[in-house]
Amino acid sequence: MRKTIIITTIISSIMTSFAQTSKAILYPETRKDATVDDYFGTKVKDPYRWLEDDRSAETAAWVKAENKVTNVYLDQIPFRNQLKERLEKLWNYEKTGAPFIEANFTYYFKNNGLQNQSVLYRKDVAGKESVFLDPNTFSKDGTTSLGEFAFSKDGSKLAYSISEGGSDWRKVIIMDALTKEVLGDTLVDVKFSGLSWKRNEGFYYSSYEKPKGSELSAKTDQHKLYFHKLGTAQKEDKIIFGEDQKRRYVGGSVTEDDRFLVITAATSTYGNELYIQDLSTPESPIVTIVADFNSDNTVMDNDGNQLFIVTDRNAPNKRIVTVDVNNPTPENWKDLIAETTQVLEPATCSGYIFAHYMKDAVSVVKQYDYSGKVLREIQLPGLGSADGFSGKKKDKMVYYSFTNYITPATICAFEPHSGKSTVYQKSKAEFKTEEYESKQVFYTSKDGTRIPMLITHKKGLQLNGKNPTILYGYGGFNISLTPSFSIANAVWLENGGILAVPNLRGGGEYGKEWHDAGTKLQKQNVFDDFIAAAEYLIAEKYTSSNFLAIRGGSNGGLLVGAVMTQRPDLAKVALPAVGVLDMLRYHTFTAGAGWAYDYGTAQDSKEMFEYLKGYSPLHTIKNGVQYPATLVTTGDHDDRVVPAHSFKFAAELQSKQSGFNPVLIRIDVKAGHGAGKSVAATIQENVDIQAFTLFNMGITQLPK
Repeated sequence: MRKTIIITTIISSIMTSFAQTSKAILYPETRKDATVDDYFGTKVKDPYRWLEDDRSAETAAWVKAENKVTNVYLDQIPFRNQLKERLEKLWNYEKTGAPFIEANFTYYFKNNGLQNQSVLYRKDVAGKESVFLDPNTFSKDGTTSLGEFAFSKDGSKLAYSISEGGSDWRKVIIMDALTKEVLGDTLVDVKFSGLSWKRNEGFYYSSYEKPKGSELSAKTDQHKLYFHKLGTAQKEDKIIFGEDQKRRYVGGSVTEDDRFLVITAATSTYGNELYIQDLSTPESPIVTIVADFNSDNTVMDNDGNQLFIVTDRNAPNKRIVTVDVNNPTPENWKDLIAETTQVLEPATCSGYIFAHYMKDAVSVVKQYDYSGKVLREIQLPGLGSADGFSGKKKDKMVYYSFTNYITPATICAFEPHSGKSTVYQKSKAEFKTEEYESKQVFYTSKDGTRIPMLITHKKGLQLNGKNPTILYGYGGFNISLTPSFSIANAVWLENGGILAVPNLRGGGEYGKEWHDAGTKLQKQNVFDDFIAAAEYLIAEKYTSSNFLAIRGGSNGGLLVGAVMTQRPDLAKVALPAVGVLDMLRYHTFTAGAGWAYDYGTAQDSKEMFEYLKGYSPLHTIKNGVQYPATLVTTGDHDDRVVPAHSFKFAAELQSKQSGFNPVLIRIDVKAGHGAGKSVAATIQENVDIQAFTLFNMGITQLPK
């Protein structure tokens, strides 16, 4: 349906409208068909079903037409190039990752500033540096990225995966780490897989059968664990688990001592079975440790026959238990580190356990020995997010990174015997931390629940309701939003913007109960938490609806879509990225059925169908309503949340939008869900999002 929006230039001191040019937006005509589905006797139209076919010429033409309209609109924004220049300048500094040792080499990732992909370097015992693996050589346009990688136990072999165009389908390449010679054939059609070596014989990996139809959107729901033996063809790879047991997610890893293969198997994104196989005995059976999906369970390490398991079984905030491998089932588990009121995420290195806790989404780290004795709380550089503390038992030094919204990531070296931390690699980012502040507040959601939120901005901010503000949220899948620095956010703050990040229910910040409170028939809690965050910012005069943008990606894209359709008056700008926007059909694509723990499905029951339809962003758009200025972003190779969600949502919103707010969709070509995206593409996407946001808040020039 063709719709014309007449755009006029409005510049107001109170900026109640946005500034635009006098040109008209002519949206591409999006064909409607007669597709109708029946859910428990309710007929639901799906006129844009044809956009689900990512292989059709018609869909490709629609993508091209929509991108053309979006690019014309973005090209008119007067400060877009200025934003890009500033973002590139701030981004252009050397970034070096924490080192790790394999054989007689020290490896680390480094990016000289604007390289599309970070390069893996190594130093020999004499300290001579050389490039070991450069992902920038994988493709000319930077759209092929490095995925998982694993060295064999003696460091002589390397297996690594590559993603082409951002797809979750990977190829695995094997090489001699000493000579850099490629060994054997490249493995293909590998998806959602780790890589774990069994000595130098070969490695375990996971994948699905190649689906019929489009590999980017067809359903994949039977994951299998394979073993690839060096020197053999992929077709000879042995299926270890998943042939007789249908599971959506299967993983396998070998313990550091090469003694055990640990297998996890799940049907959803929460809850897994746990199995173990003794590799020291040929043809030993696979033994069940956990036989249900009622808890998350991981074998963290072993000491001979003693297993160390991280679990939330009967412990919503997680605990570490020990058990003898000969009697490994839950009734025999004994607490090593008991559950506390804070969520536990442990790691091991140098023969110690590092217990990472979250206190209101901020890191606290304690060091334990393997008897469960606490040795010390590690003094972190400040309040923020600590990450790392993992490595081999023989490592003499432990590395971790520290960051928050106004502190660029710093790598610290921790000496585990003395407990002393030193700065190993200070960030070279040109950002004046002392000019900004980031504080945590607590606000009350609709049902009285207390929600934390971090608000970050320049010092001396005037609370006048006129500050451009991005409210960013996620709220799902037990994922925690912890504070971290980004150059894109730095530019937003530098231009006078506010960044506000609430820790919504559905996330993992307060454990399983917090997660469950934002799932299935309680999903509305997440949206209410986000709405309440916006209302807090407005009430406290940080911003107002005319200067508020709501932003989120993936499950966060669903959040933005739901909130903008429930409360179209709340924000001036909506930025749903790679969002789950069709809640009636999400489970029919790729591995989407595995998200049912969080969402439920429209086939579960009439009640569940009606609940999903009641908030599904695609199905709650109404004629005659003025929705916020909307920039939908997605990638044409996204096979996690297929782009059809965004395509259909944008088409529906364009056809029904009332008033003068634009509805645009920006579709990255040869890009996926986000992982591995090139630096150039990442910078341009952030430029366009910030330019669109500020322009639609009535801003015509950036502060000097």
